[in-house]
Formats: sequence, structure tokens, C-alpha cells
Amino acid sequence: MITLYPLKFRPVFREKIWGGQKMKTSLGINFAPHLNAGEAWMLSGVPGSQTEVSNGFLEGNELNELLEVYMDDLVGEKTFMNHKDQFPVLIKFIDANDWLSVQVHPDDILAAKRKLGGGKSEMWYVVDADPGAELISGFNRKIGREFYQKNLKDKTLGNILNYEPVNKGDVFYIPAGRVHALGPGILLAEIQQTSDITYRIYDWDRVDEQGQSREMHAGLALDAIDFEVPPSYRTLYTPQENRTVNLVKCPYFSTGILEFSLPVIKDYTEIDSFIIYICIDGAAEITYNSGKENITKGEVMLIPAVLDKIALFPHPACKILEVCLI
Repeated sequence: MITLYPLKFRPVFREKIWGGQKMKTSLGINFAPHLNAGEAWMLSGVPGSQTEVSNGFLEGNELNELLEVYMDDLVGEKTFMNHKDQFPVLIKFIDANDWLSVQVHPDDILAAKRKLGGGKSEMWYVVDADPGAELISGFNRKIGREFYQKNLKDKTLGNILNYEPVNKGDVFYIPAGRVHALGPGILLAEIQQTSDITYRIYDWDRVDEQGQSREMHAGLALDAIDFEVPPSYRTLYTPQENRTVNLVKCPYFSTGILEFSLPVIKDYTEIDSFIIYICIDGAAEITYNSGKENITKGEVMLIPAVLDKIALFPHPACKILEVCLI
């Protein structure tokens, strides 16, 4: 079998009523002919929205096709045993030019009960944020179902939601069950379980060009909502030059951040997983046993599990998110 190599993919773009232009202006991603890009699915195995390889001899192959052929060489033995023919992680860039709907995602148990596959836990890394930008994560106090339902009915939901100010470099983990929404002026990288299940709770009384409101799922959302209030909704970390710093580790993915201005050698021998690089600033050359590839701001690269020794050379500095399953 021909040796695998670091893989890039063509994004799948989604125009959204709240989408903006930051994919182009901040990340240099060309989303023509779309008028905006609310979402760019950079690495996806979701049926109907799979990304295709854009580099090398595997160009044109969809992600799950690669999984069928290369199996554990692509994703690692344990990952292949657990997930078989579906890639377990979905990587997106999201550009919010207006408020997204207040929404929630089911966990694995509820999703399975409703025959929807897996649940959807996710994390956000803020790539860029306008002054004064904010998002919603969870509730601002401990409440119960009845009080929540009353506020939803009375259109006073905003009074019980937790608003967080947002700055470049902020990190938020959004486990399944947490009510959330992005506000205007935020560009972020999203790492999540491979799922497209979203229950919209409230959409700010917004209508489309035809005067139609989007479908809401308040009834379906109710059993998905986690009403617990954690000590903090944001993930705190301290960047360190030329080494990976852990951001989020959960059962579905592990994400770190690597800011480097010197060459970095990575030995993944002990990690039975693929690695995903999400370049959020600068550029770097990635060398492996039989070649090299370049990665620049706005690009996502999948390092197959079989490539366990990687060298990264910054040009002249680079910042990447490093995602795997542990």
C-alpha cells in the first residue's frame, strides 16, 4: 500500500443568515461564489457534507472513503475499532456577523435513544473578535425546568442566560446539554463530535428574506438541556513558546495549542490516533518520513496515525491547534 501523507481538504461552505466575511478577510479563505461563509467545514465525514482531499495522489477522495481503505493506518487502531467507517471529529471555522440562535445539542445517550447517532460536544477557540463581542454559554444561575420554560414562553430567556465577553485567543468548552449562542463579531475554530444535531431554542424573532422564521425545537431541546452551573464557563490556559499547551481534554477529543518560532519535533509513537493541525496564524513546513507539506493560516491538515514522527519548521512563526483522540 502506498504510504500515507499529511492531507489537506477542500472546505464545504455554508451560507448563513448570520454569516459574514471574516473567513476571507482574516483567514484568507476564498468562499466564492457564496455571498458569505457562516461556516466552513474544513474536515468532515458527515454524510452529504464530506470534505475531499485537495493535495497529493489522493486528491478528490472523500474522508470516509479514505477510512474504508486505510482504516487504522489513518486513524489509529483504537479509533477505528470504536468508530469504524465514520471519522469521529468535525472541524469548522465559524464567522458570526449576527447572533446565532440560542441552541443546545443532545448527549450520546439521548441521541442514541432518538436514533440520531452520536451526541455533540464541542469546543471553541476564538481566532478573532471585534471589540465588545460576547457569546452565551449556559445559565447565569441555578434554575429548574419550569422556571426555564416560563422565561422561554415570556420571551425573557435573555435574563437567565450567561453572557461572556470574548477576546482573541479565548477558549470555551461546550459539552452536550449546555445552552449556547455566538454573538456578532466572532470568528472561531470549532472542534466537535461528528454530528449535525442542533436544537434551536430561540432565534431572536428573526425572519429570512421571504419573511419566514426558522424552525424551532423547544420541545426536543428540553430533555437535552443541562441546568447545572459550573464554577467557570471559560477555559483558562497559559501559552508557552515552542511547546504544546493543553486546552481541552474530553472523551471525544483532546486539543492543545502550539505557538512556535523555532523548529519543533513531534513524536506521536505513544499516541494511537490521527493528529489534526488547525493553523490559526503564520505558516510552517511539515516534514515527515518521505516528504514535506506546507500549512498556512486558515488551513487544516490531517496527519495519519501511521506517521508518528513529524517536524514543524515555522516561517517565521506559527500558531496551530493540535487535535487528537486520547
